[in-house]
Formats: sequence, C-alpha cells, structure tokens
Amino acid sequence: MRVAAVVAFYMGAALVMVFVNKTVLNSTPDTPLLFLFLQLTIAVILLHATALFSSRIEIPHWDLHTAKKLLPVVTINIVGLVFNTLCLREVEASFFQIARGLVLPLTIAVTSVTTHSHPAARVIIAAGIVTVGFFIGVAPAGNLPVTSIPSPISLFYGVFSSLAIAIHTVLIKSSLPYCNNSTIQLAYWTNAGSAILVAPFVLLLGEPIRILELSASPDWNMKVFVWGSLVTGLFGFLLCIAGLLSIKVTSPITHMFSSAARSVIQTLLGVWIFQDILTINRVLSIMTILSGTMFYTWIKTIDQAQAKPPSRAVDLEALTPLKNDKDESNDRQVQEKATDSD
Repeated sequence: MRVAAVVAFYMGAALVMVFVNKTVLNSTPDTPLLFLFLQLTIAVILLHATALFSSRIEIPHWDLHTAKKLLPVVTINIVGLVFNTLCLREVEASFFQIARGLVLPLTIAVTSVTTHSHPAARVIIAAGIVTVGFFIGVAPAGNLPVTSIPSPISLFYGVFSSLAIAIHTVLIKSSLPYCNNSTIQLAYWTNAGSAILVAPFVLLLGEPIRILELSASPDWNMKVFVWGSLVTGLFGFLLCIAGLLSIKVTSPITHMFSSAARSVIQTLLGVWIFQDILTINRVLSIMTILSGTMFYTWIKTIDQAQAKPPSRAVDLEALTPLKNDKDESNDRQVQEKATDSD
C-alpha cells in the first residue's frame, strides 16, 4: 500500500505539472520566463515554510564559496528549465515526451565523455532504440493539420532541453558534496539560484509589462495565470517530497513501470483535454522510446544486482520543480532521468 501510494502521488504530481504548465502557456505564451520565475520562487518559499515543521527539510546557509561551487549545476539547471518550458509551449502535450525523447542517449553520451569510459554494447543498443523512436516521432506526416506539426524551433528546444538534463545529471554527482550530500539542500540551491539567474532576463524581456498589458484586456483570463503559477509552484515542491519518498519505498523497476504508465496516461490526457492529434507514427514513437528505456532499466537493474550495492542513494528527481522524473546510484540517476520528462 505504501509503494502504491507513493507511486500514485508521484504520477499525479508529475501529470498535474505538465498539464497545468501547458494550460498556462497556452493562455499566456508571451511570459514563459516570468511563469518559471514564479514557480521557482513559490517552491523556495514552501521549502522554508516546511523547514519550520520538519527537521528533514534542511535549508542551507547562504555562503559565497558554496554558491560559486554550485554555479555550474545551477546554471545548467535553469538553462534546462527554460528550454523545457519553451518546448512545452511550442508542442502538443502528447508530443512533449517525443520532443524530449533523446534524454537517455544524450545522458549516456555525456556520461561516457566525462568519465572517459565506453558504454556496454547492450547500453548502446538501448540508446539506439530510443533514438530510433525519437526520429519516428519527428518524421514528417502528411495527415497532420498545420497546427499539430512541430516546428524546427520546438524540436531544437526539445533536444537542448534533453542535453541540459544530461549535463545536469553528470554535474549533480560532483555538486552533492558541497551540500552535505543532501538532495533537499541541493534542491534549495538550484531553485533559489535559478530564480536569481532568470530574474534579470524576465525584466530585460519586459514580461512584467506584458502581464500588465494583458490584464487590461478583457479577452485575457488572469486567473489561469495566477492559479497556474500557484498550482505548479506547489506541485513542483511536492515533487521534491515525492522524490524523498520514492527513494525509500520504490525500486528502479517500480519507477520504470510507473513512468511508462504515466507516459501512456499523459498521451491519452493530451488527446482528451487539448484535442491533440494522435497518429500511428506518434504511438509507435512513444512505444519505441519506452521499450528502449525499459530495456536500459532492465540492463542496469541486472548490473546493480551483480555489483556491490551503492553506499548512499541519490534522489535525482527531487532536485528541481519541473524535472518530471526522480532515485539510487549514478546509473539509476541516468535511467530515471531518461524515463521521465517533467
């Protein structure tokens, strides 16, 4: 019952994040950075509030030396969040996971380059299956209406979002020691630091002024933006908690199947809520990406069972509010980032 509750909690929070984000971006497409800034700020405020009642929520002390050490991971975090948000704005909700389908291959590639190691043949096969699934999904289809065809810029956002997640995955391992190996402290630094880094761009692009202009228009529903910001900020914070829970009661296999189920549910909800177009190519693409990811998870589960268990679990998905997926050793970090997609 505990495993079922945690899985349901995580899946529900992740799905709410995607669809509320998409609703707000459809309603107010010109202010994505302001929307992201509000999400990050709300998550930081809730972390402070929760720390008053729970000793498990550790708020780090502001320290310039630590901030400098964490600047790379914070920077790549906000870059990934920006591209993630822009990608979701540009594509249909049911296509979002296809647009970001290269997370696993890119993470394997970045890990291989930074560790100067060669992935096993089976890992390369899994990455190849996922890559094939991505190209099946983005292949031109003549039976799609113009509004449903993903633009080149949306695919650019998706690929760079995936690349940022891959780099972020690698940087986390080297960043945790600066946070006393606490994922909550690292989550606080990345949320607060990302909000600080994105704030100047919010002002430079004039997004607050755009909100004031929209508020004077009778055609714009301000409630969607306000409530959307509050809900996604809350659920982004809840995903941090979901990550802490999942690390204790779930396994990579449980996470794999819950992520696969969430992908299917997300696709069906996209069709139902937003009337997204579901083609044979897209169905085949999603199933191929899931198959490659599940094969990778199975490989790593077998490898971990044969090796010595890791000394400390690392909960990757608890690190940021939008990163839709969060568990164990560095290998488990790779597979969980690959199976999720905020």
